[in-house]
Amino acid sequence: MVEIKLYNTATRSKQVFEPIDPDNVRMYVCGPTVYDRAHLGNARPVVVFDVLFRLLRHVYGPDHVTYVRNFTDVDDKIIARAKRDAKPIDEITAETTQWYLDDMKALGNLEPTQMPRATQHIGDMIAMIEDLIARGHAYEAEGHVLFAVDSYADYGKLSGRSVDDMIAGARVEVAPYKKNPMDFVLWKPAGADEPGWDSPWGRGRPGWHIECSAMSHEILGETFDIHGGGNDLQFPHHENEIAQSKCAHPGSDFARYWLHNEMLQVEGKKMSKSLGNFFTVRDLLEQGVPGEVIRFVFLGTHYRKPMDWTEKKRQEAEATLRKIARFLGRDPSQKPWVGRNTRPPEEFVQAVANDLNTPLALTLVSKYLKTEQESHLVASMRLLGFDDVRLVEKFQSFHLSAHDNEFVSSVGLRTFGEGVDYDGDALKAMANRLKELRRTAMETKDFSAVDALKTALTEAGVEVRMSKDGVELVPGAGFDPAKLEGL
Repeated sequence: MVEIKLYNTATRSKQVFEPIDPDNVRMYVCGPTVYDRAHLGNARPVVVFDVLFRLLRHVYGPDHVTYVRNFTDVDDKIIARAKRDAKPIDEITAETTQWYLDDMKALGNLEPTQMPRATQHIGDMIAMIEDLIARGHAYEAEGHVLFAVDSYADYGKLSGRSVDDMIAGARVEVAPYKKNPMDFVLWKPAGADEPGWDSPWGRGRPGWHIECSAMSHEILGETFDIHGGGNDLQFPHHENEIAQSKCAHPGSDFARYWLHNEMLQVEGKKMSKSLGNFFTVRDLLEQGVPGEVIRFVFLGTHYRKPMDWTEKKRQEAEATLRKIARFLGRDPSQKPWVGRNTRPPEEFVQAVANDLNTPLALTLVSKYLKTEQESHLVASMRLLGFDDVRLVEKFQSFHLSAHDNEFVSSVGLRTFGEGVDYDGDALKAMANRLKELRRTAMETKDFSAVDALKTALTEAGVEVRMSKDGVELVPGAGFDPAKLEGL
């Protein structure tokens, strides 16, 4: 059995992962509030915990791992969006939830085992709140129900803060009905034009924190193995989850291992609309950046370190993926690796199992590519979430040798980007034509025809690489096959 080691935020140490039940490994990750498109930072925890999900499935078996990621589909931002667009809230959340699923799929992420929505578990939340009141951990005040932070002695243990520090460093909602400024809302009244549910405390809706406690308990039980999310959720969200869950279920551990990923920057700066460096996953996809490139860039930085998205990293990631695609597709008539259930080498699995050391894993991928260890390369890339067939289809370039008329990498009809098809034979013809034009130009010293074709190809989004070894045409991020017509 592979030994998995994970950095547990709760103990501030790397620990050997020992599941409660190896036949039923359980993980919960806080999901999105679905009111708009997911920005690039939202995607980082999805990729991080997708790799962990794949690792757990590899070690314990796909049928023995349950991964739960929720959707918050009732929230102030969602209500505001519905009012702005004059649409029903369920229409807004249905649309934005599908956007999220589509964008995360484009990055190569598996869907979790279960994806509960908050509005499906209102009854579970009400029941947990009633239990907290009965046990003396919550109280009703002016139509609200609040958790009494003073009733839980270990409050602040996860984040390592005292209550005084948390009050000083947090934006605490000041309300006259609170007994303690740190007390947080479990239930609040709903306005006449807002979604609401009947409860013992009147018509209202749940606070944010109670959602995850109620849903994880309902699906995974009082104690489960792993709880994950971005480190911005350590306080107050995860701190509050622990408090209410342990108070509602005395003697339980709630979650035994806590994993938190660091935040994302863009070109060394915090991503923000005011700096003009804020963009969504969909923005990048529509600009022609393949989801595989985004994923590769993410995995190049350890999840517990801040990740800096840069144009240089994007270019390097795409170049590496093209090398992999060229190697795997070097003989289009034979793909012995397709359909083969190869297992990644032990050194690779150990790298991923050592607290998700994906930078080391990618270093090993480069080694397997350089040494042409095809089965190791394919199996390792699969564990990291890359589809080998799709890589060849999307990233294989067109390389015509200077010494003959055969492509080192040739393809027929392939898919490039999201839903764009192109005919490899057309680019092959372009490479042949460019090769002949260059041969003539070398004799006549007139390179105008060569330059004209290179310019036309560049405008179509094709990178032209010419050397003594031959001609290589690489469809780039902005490739438009329609512009090849008539050339």
